Amino acid sequence: MSVKKPIKLAVIGRGLIGAAAARHLSKMGHEVALIGPGEPADFSSHDGVFGSHYDEGRITRTYDPQAFWRQMNRAAIARYGEIAAESGVAFYREAGALHVGHRETTDVASVGEVCADEAICCEAYQDAGLAERFPFLKSTAGMLGYFEPRDAGYISPRRLVRAQTIAAERAGARIIDEAALGISETASGVTIRTRSGNVEAERVLVAAGGHTQSLLGRSLGFTVYARTAALFRLDAAEVRRLTGMPSMRCLGPKGDNPYILPPIPYPDGRTWLKLGGDPVDLPLEGEADIKDWFRSGGSIDVADHLQAQILDRIRDLKFEERRVVPCMTTFGDTGLPCIGRLSERVTVAFCCYGKSAKCSDELGRLGGLALLGEVRAELAP
Repeated sequence: MSVKKPIKLAVIGRGLIGAAAARHLSKMGHEVALIGPGEPADFSSHDGVFGSHYDEGRITRTYDPQAFWRQMNRAAIARYGEIAAESGVAFYREAGALHVGHRETTDVASVGEVCADEAICCEAYQDAGLAERFPFLKSTAGMLGYFEPRDAGYISPRRLVRAQTIAAERAGARIIDEAALGISETASGVTIRTRSGNVEAERVLVAAGGHTQSLLGRSLGFTVYARTAALFRLDAAEVRRLTGMPSMRCLGPKGDNPYILPPIPYPDGRTWLKLGGDPVDLPLEGEADIKDWFRSGGSIDVADHLQAQILDRIRDLKFEERRVVPCMTTFGDTGLPCIGRLSERVTVAFCCYGKSAKCSDELGRLGGLALLGEVRAELAP
């Protein structure tokens, strides 16, 4: 499959940011190829690339302690309906988002302050009022919670990628269902190697998540960390009992600050409650580490810790089965994503601190603009 005529623009990475970038660039009228494989059927035997969007639940909300991420969230959430309409794929449920912790925790108080300053719709509850509003909570004494009822809840990252891919293709993008094995840049273009042959492009956006630096063949100074999520299968009665449960961010010291998703139907036909929040960071030093991590199935020790966390927070929780799921996130030093040109022909969009799912459409848009040569002031540290 050697493509003779160079494609104008190629996006490597058919994940949340790459698929979003392809949709935006295609809608602008550009010739675009979106390159990347689908979800592997079996992690344990897969020898290709992995992604962190193989899931049905990611928290979405407007609030973030950093102004940049609030801006990204607002812009992306405002386009959820547009993406769903263009693709015919629903991926968002407005279940609300609860930020909760001990009253004296600085992080909790700052939620209310920022929401007031930024006109983010937010309701405050504490102690008995918190228990009355959210009766599934196990303990609310001394606790304070801020609840975002609108433009908040959860998305299915798996379905969002599907929606962006469909919308991009309908707008004219070409989908190449292959993993990029490497790229090489010349004065006239970029060659992208795949198992089926080379793809030639004039310019390339690399949005390959934790695989980005290894694909480029050099470090850009960012660290990929292993993450583990735990899913708990609920029966019909427990799902009914937890009806109305929002997404939750439990604020506190590292290891005591899980995020919790409400019961969500999964493709296996069952309903699972999910949480994450690794107590210790485990760096993945390169491509071999990443593949070994995903094939391992995640950390049982972290899953045990998460199980204790959920039982400590959800009153009388009963579950039928536990599932352990590996994931990865990329971190830098600035708190901002890495979106910008590396050269005249190669641009990157990655490193999102575990925050990108909900706002990936805006991050993809900015990545597309960077590929076209537009420098965005909001990305300056």
